Amino acid sequence: MINYAKDYAERVVNGQIIAGKKVILAAKRYLDDLEKAKSDDFGYFYDNERANKVIQFMEILPDPKTMRAYPLADFQRFIIANMYGWWKKDKPSERRFRKGMLSMARKNGKSILISGIALYEFLMGNSPAFSRQIFCTANDKKQANIVFNMIKKRLNVLRSRDSDTKRGTKVNRDLISNLDDYSYVRSLSKETGTVDGFEPHVGILDEYAASKTTEMMELLESGQALLHNSLIMIISTAGFDLNVPMHTIEYPYATKVLKGEITDDSYFAYIAEQDNITEVDDRTTWIKSNPILSVPELQDQVYGYLAKRWKEAKQKGTKNSVLVKNYNMWRQAEEDSYMDIDTWNAAKIEPINIDGQRVWFGIDVGKSSDLYAISWLIPQEGYWYADSYAFVGTKYGLEAKIKADRLDYVRLQGMGQCEITKLESGVIDVERVYEWLDGFVREHNLDVQAICYDPAQYGTLLTQIEKGHPEWQQISVRQGTLTLSMPTKQFRDDVLDKRIRHSGNEILTGAMANAILKSDNNGVRIDKNRYSNKIDAADALLDAYAICFRENIDDYLTDEDVFDDDFGF
Repeated sequence: MINYAKDYAERVVNGQIIAGKKVILAAKRYLDDLEKAKSDDFGYFYDNERANKVIQFMEILPDPKTMRAYPLADFQRFIIANMYGWWKKDKPSERRFRKGMLSMARKNGKSILISGIALYEFLMGNSPAFSRQIFCTANDKKQANIVFNMIKKRLNVLRSRDSDTKRGTKVNRDLISNLDDYSYVRSLSKETGTVDGFEPHVGILDEYAASKTTEMMELLESGQALLHNSLIMIISTAGFDLNVPMHTIEYPYATKVLKGEITDDSYFAYIAEQDNITEVDDRTTWIKSNPILSVPELQDQVYGYLAKRWKEAKQKGTKNSVLVKNYNMWRQAEEDSYMDIDTWNAAKIEPINIDGQRVWFGIDVGKSSDLYAISWLIPQEGYWYADSYAFVGTKYGLEAKIKADRLDYVRLQGMGQCEITKLESGVIDVERVYEWLDGFVREHNLDVQAICYDPAQYGTLLTQIEKGHPEWQQISVRQGTLTLSMPTKQFRDDVLDKRIRHSGNEILTGAMANAILKSDNNGVRIDKNRYSNKIDAADALLDAYAICFRENIDDYLTDEDVFDDDFGF
């Protein structure tokens, strides 16, 4: 009996199938696990017969457009084989993978594949044997209904062809019922409201890149708390918004799992994307993000469609849109974005020990109900180390602010990247800002070189610092292109050259992703394209950089170097 997963994985690894880096990692992971399964130390086994049973079921399901059945593509068989071939050694009825993340370009059969999984669990599932709840979820009702309606169409064709399926199932507008075992399928979104007895055996998150919060994910995960064999499937193309949970949480986590940086044996990831922009001009690489190109019958149609889209995008200046939708690459929405996010992410390093170091702080004061950002730069040998902290106002409600800013401040507070105001009024407590800054400097014994600030609304903190730390030099940074143009351009160059490194702070990273470049007769500076696009942390960092960027970091000496026995003139 053919092992579809092994066949595909071997052809990917040996280069017979062109694939992106993350698909290659997924293939290697499968082959490595197949070897590990021979050892008693590995808690899972691969059942090829069970995997093929599900594949065979999928291949008798009708395509909702033609109502004909087609074989699965090789990559689709690989995905299904992984999801249904791996089982626990000590509990052979329990699946290994409880969460799967599938990401690829549009029109590659994500929805049809996931509808097949839903139908299999609905009609053939037996763990549990009764009352399996299957939910198709998304950011809004219209999106949630896409997979749901596909399931309905495919099931209706089966019902018309098989009397037992017709007798045992019932299809209503909003509910699909299995009359034999009380299982059902329905769609779910934020507009749906509460669901009685919510215990989703299978939860499908469609186009997760459009979800502004983790609300639906948390709802599914909390509903599965008492289930032993549940499954969450995330399916999505990349997006323009780099602050959404898929890009800030799920995508990095899946990447670390594939790289082996995190061990999570219950998480499966298949991410088909272009590895860089330059290769998009080479059509032989398009299969990396469009694995459906492995189907010979579809190649002419798909290649023609992609070539037309890319040619028009270059002519019209809309490359980002095509890169996101048709090549599955995360991109900023604006063509005039200040910082290429790949460049910024490439400058990320592990947090350094900042104790006893010199530091330049930049401070950007938002409205008292909004955000108060403190960013800083610390010189190292050959580079500046950047990090940030924020204070969050909740005057109009924390949930509303999280949705508007597309930043989960509750999670970020738990990670130590921000602090949500505790004042009943919801405004930011400036005394608490000073208290934090004072404590941060004392905790790390920092040598404060300057507090570089945007003068707008800064007066209260200025007075507190003058009273508490008159030795701290406070420098007002004029907010205009005349002052900021040179450091703004130099900062971007330094990030590219790795002369600026950063900790990966999500609020700062989000600010860099949101910033666009504005110009006038005096030069350039960063700006935001709409109110909800927070750039406060980036503004604060550039305030600090505008003052310190002429410091010599190539011959940087610490106090430890100076007092070392080997130091001399």
